[in-house]
Amino acid sequence: MRQVLKIASRNLMRYRRRTFLTAGLIALGTLAVLLFIGLSGAFKAMMVGQITDSMLGHLQIHRKGYVASMDNLPLNLMMKPAAAAQVEQTLGAMPAVEASSPRIKFGAMFSNFDETTAVRLNAVEPAREVATAPQLPGRVIERLEGKPLLEKGTLLVPELVARGMKVKPGDTVVIVATNQDGAVNGQTFVVQGIVEGISGPGGRDGYMHIEDARALLRLADASVSEYAVRLKDPASLPKVVSHLEGTLGQSLNQQGKPAFEIHDWKKLSPFASIAGMIDLMALFIQVMLVAIVLISVMNVMVMAVYERLREIGTLSAIGTPPRRILGLFVAEGLMLGLVGSAVGTTVSLLVIALLRAFPIGFAFGRQENLLLKPEVAAGDVAFISLLVLAVGVLAALQPAWKASRMDPIAALRAV
Repeated sequence: MRQVLKIASRNLMRYRRRTFLTAGLIALGTLAVLLFIGLSGAFKAMMVGQITDSMLGHLQIHRKGYVASMDNLPLNLMMKPAAAAQVEQTLGAMPAVEASSPRIKFGAMFSNFDETTAVRLNAVEPAREVATAPQLPGRVIERLEGKPLLEKGTLLVPELVARGMKVKPGDTVVIVATNQDGAVNGQTFVVQGIVEGISGPGGRDGYMHIEDARALLRLADASVSEYAVRLKDPASLPKVVSHLEGTLGQSLNQQGKPAFEIHDWKKLSPFASIAGMIDLMALFIQVMLVAIVLISVMNVMVMAVYERLREIGTLSAIGTPPRRILGLFVAEGLMLGLVGSAVGTTVSLLVIALLRAFPIGFAFGRQENLLLKPEVAAGDVAFISLLVLAVGVLAALQPAWKASRMDPIAALRAV
């Protein structure tokens, strides 16, 4: 095998310009694929982080049937205290869970004493909400100086409502809501801050303290609408969802039907389709790499066969087995792929290291100087390298097969 590789390398160096151009093209394709995977992966992770860390959490737990009616924010589908306690106990026993936040979500009327409009509100425990959605404080674009993010008797008003109703931090407003029994209740609040909207569900929601919501809605117990959950490692999301579906998902209510439903962020956010498109684009780029390597190596091997007909005939005439000739040309394709992938991988890792040392900055909404730091997993590097080698070998097979089955007399007569 070593002798075959030595001869193959010598044959490739007989046509240095063509060999270098082909290896360079393969390296360029490898570089483009790994850079795209690194940059697109970093962009996807950042966008997912903006959504999950700002509002949704990595997953949410609801009473069965709540998500189908989520647009109406139904109060009759809230989790009762016993169910909420079961969720708390289950999440507390899971090492993968970093934080969880109980919420009461409801619709209300918002009034500045001159005008009235509809608003959606999230009633939360401030400390647990920030632990679950750590980017929430960064979404507050205006707030009362020296005050905490949210306290009893105050509101975080969505920017769209604040601008439309011309309210600012420190103003007093009225919230009017209807409870589960159809009774209407109103309460005054102080605007603690203005919260920036985000895309998707919850992008126009305001916030109040969960104790205020229970008083406003006249809830006699500690019922909640949902639990938002943050994980220590987002990569463990499928395993955590599977575990919760096997525990909470198997719990039955008094009617013998499932009591809970578990949804990860992909089922709750429209950005999931964009993330899927990014993955699809990465797949297309990999297909393009396969095409580049296939065409490049096959072209070189076909030319090598036709330029070395007499050499092939001589090898056959002196008794060289067809498999040895086949292996010789396959080795040349393998070496082209090996050199190209090695150079491309090395250069791409150096470029990625430079981009991490000098990251690309951009703005997302009102958030400035977000840094894009590409990162390529070792598995992606290994997969792309093996893919290039495999395609290089496959591309060399047809010309190599033809060379190994060539008639020695016909080959020796070739001009």
